[in-house]
Amino acid sequence: MPRLFFLFIPALLLSCSRRDSKEAIPQKINSQKLDVKEVVGIANIEPLQRIVQLSPEASGTVVAIRFNLNDHVKKGQLLLQLDDQIERAQVNQAQSKLRTQQAVIQTQQDNLDGLRVSLADAKNKFDRNERQFQGQAVTQQVRDDSRFVYENLTYQVKAAEANLAQQQAKLNELQADLNYFMTVLDKKSLEAPVDGVILSVDVKIGAYIDNKTSIADFAPAGPLMAVTEIDELFANRIAIGQSAYIRPQGDTVHLSTGKVILAAAYLKKKSLFSDNANNLEDRRVREVRVQLDQDQVLIGSRVECVIKIR
Repeated sequence: MPRLFFLFIPALLLSCSRRDSKEAIPQKINSQKLDVKEVVGIANIEPLQRIVQLSPEASGTVVAIRFNLNDHVKKGQLLLQLDDQIERAQVNQAQSKLRTQQAVIQTQQDNLDGLRVSLADAKNKFDRNERQFQGQAVTQQVRDDSRFVYENLTYQVKAAEANLAQQQAKLNELQADLNYFMTVLDKKSLEAPVDGVILSVDVKIGAYIDNKTSIADFAPAGPLMAVTEIDELFANRIAIGQSAYIRPQGDTVHLSTGKVILAAAYLKKKSLFSDNANNLEDRRVREVRVQLDQDQVLIGSRVECVIKIR
C-alpha cells in the first residue's frame, strides 16, 4: 500500500506540470481582435514626386551656375552651363556648309529652269519644222537639226534634274549634321525639368563633371507626402483612402492631415531609419504613403504618422 502511494504522487505532479505548461504558451496575437483605432509609424517627409538628383547629359567643365540653394525655379529655366566652345564651332561650321550647299542648289535650280525654257522652245521649233516638212516647206536637214536640238535639251534637262536631286540629298545630310551638332550643343546646358525647389548645390564653377555627377537635389513642385512603414501585425488593415495625420515625435500637435494614397502590395524588411546594426528583430513591414493636405512641413523631417484604421 505505501508503494502505490509513492507511485501516485509522481504521476499527479507530471499531470499538473503538463497542464501548467499548456496554459503558459502564449497565443498568437490577432490584430483583427484588437480594439485598435489608430496605427503609428515613423515617417519621412518627401515631395509627392520624390526628390530628384539633377545631372547633365554631357560631360564638360562648369562655366556658369544659375541657381542657388532654396531657389524656386520654373520648367525650362537655365540652371547650369558647361564649356561649349568646340560644340559652337561645330555648329557654325555645319551652318556654313549648309548655306554653301543651299547656294549650289539655287544655282542648279536656276540652270534647270533655263534648260526647261530652252527645251520648250526647241520642242515648238521641232513640231513646227515637222509640220512644214510634211508640207515640203522646209528641207529634211532643217527638220533633223531641230529634232537634234530638242533631243539634246531633253537629255540635258534629265541630267540637271538628277544633279539637283543629288545636291538636295546632300543638303539633307548637311541639315542632319547641323541638327546633330545643335543637339550636342544643347546638352551642354541643363534646364529645370519641371517647376520645383533646389534643395542642395553640389557643384562648383571650374569643376569637370559628367552625366553621372549629381549637381543638385531637386524637389518637384506639388504636395508633400509622409512615407512610413507599418508593422506586419497591422499591415492588412491599411487601405487607400484612410484618414491620417502627422505629428512631431513624442508630441500631440497635428502638423498636417492627409490620406493614404499607396499601400505596398507586399511586406519587406525595414528600410526607413533602420540604421541600428544591433536591431536583429525579424519583422516585416508594409510601406505606406500618405499625401498631406498642408505643405508647411520641412522636406526630410522625421515625424510620427498616425493612420486611422477605424
